[in-house]
Amino acid sequence: MPSTMSSRTNTKRHSHHDAPDTAEAFRTLAALPPGPQRDTVRERIVEAWLPMADRLAGRFRNRGENTEDLRQVAALGLVKAVDRYDPERGKAFESYAVPTITGEIKRHFRDHMWTVHVPRRVQDLRNRVRVAGQELAQTVPGRRPTVSEIAAQACLSEEDVRAGLEALESFSALSLDADASGGGDGYALGDVLGSADPALDVVADREAVKPRLAALPEREREILYLRFFGDMTQSRIAEEFGISQMHVSRLISRCCRRIREEVLQEVA
Repeated sequence: MPSTMSSRTNTKRHSHHDAPDTAEAFRTLAALPPGPQRDTVRERIVEAWLPMADRLAGRFRNRGENTEDLRQVAALGLVKAVDRYDPERGKAFESYAVPTITGEIKRHFRDHMWTVHVPRRVQDLRNRVRVAGQELAQTVPGRRPTVSEIAAQACLSEEDVRAGLEALESFSALSLDADASGGGDGYALGDVLGSADPALDVVADREAVKPRLAALPEREREILYLRFFGDMTQSRIAEEFGISQMHVSRLISRCCRRIREEVLQEVA
């Protein structure tokens, strides 16, 4: 084991009390080939920086996630930072590790905590509104800050503040089996949800075919009317017009195909 690692890491401190001096250890790590010796050096570097990872995880407490889970996510980000760090670039490890760990935690919230899909911009508005609300709570005790007060504090428009406030309620979703507000026993949220009215599709279809029907020759138009609105059989229609049932069938098929193609062309 290189002498530089005999006492694990030096005790020199940087900008934070939990930022040990591991510059020499990283140079040793970069020079070692894969194997048990390199793994030991790597583990000691990660162990030395774990307090910083825990501190960064603490910044995200009280946001709906278990503290221990946040610490584990931060530790994962730390391991990634150690593996990707290149001491030859001359950049201090702390300045590289902090955004790496913080980004890992934020990705965890984005990918695993939001049960309702919210655009990234709205997520950012939510965070700014939440912070501004917490700050204002210290100056306006006894009541909730108004939208205009939050807008001024966060340097946002009132419209953006309202979007952020709505997003505060979108962090998790209610089950459709949850009790509906004001409902009686056994009255679930799913019971008040509406559904698509199939009659609306019928109205749209009728309006789409109406001008095509009007453009058909009178005989074809009357045959279609008797078949689909008069509920007459093809044999009775054939008797009515003095033609064969096969002829009636071909006319109906040809008209329907023509109307369908014209409607589809317009939609496309």
